[in-house]
Amino acid sequence: MVVRIRFRRGPRVERKKGKNFRVAWLLASLLTLGSVSCLILGLWRLGVDFGWAAAFVFTDSILSHWQVWLTSALLLQLASWKLNRIGKPEPESPSTDKRDEKQMTASA
Repeated sequence: MVVRIRFRRGPRVERKKGKNFRVAWLLASLLTLGSVSCLILGLWRLGVDFGWAAAFVFTDSILSHWQVWLTSALLLQLASWKLNRIGKPEPESPSTDKRDEKQMTASA
């Protein structure tokens, strides 16, 4: 007996000159999660330095410094903000909407 599972075809990644909004939005979401994770690790390490928290995961490497974690959180969040600007199409300007409404009321 052969069982075949058929999946629907989803949207493909397009190779156009324009921007691929879905991929940018997805990457921005993932970068935000990474940024929050780095922030938590940085605050944990800072808490260890002040004596407020238990031992940190990394003890003897570049990752054992809170500055590294907070800087990486900041950089990831900046990249996420940039990708979010690409991922969201710009709204139409309100001035064109008002002109269209005036033309419609004038013609009616």
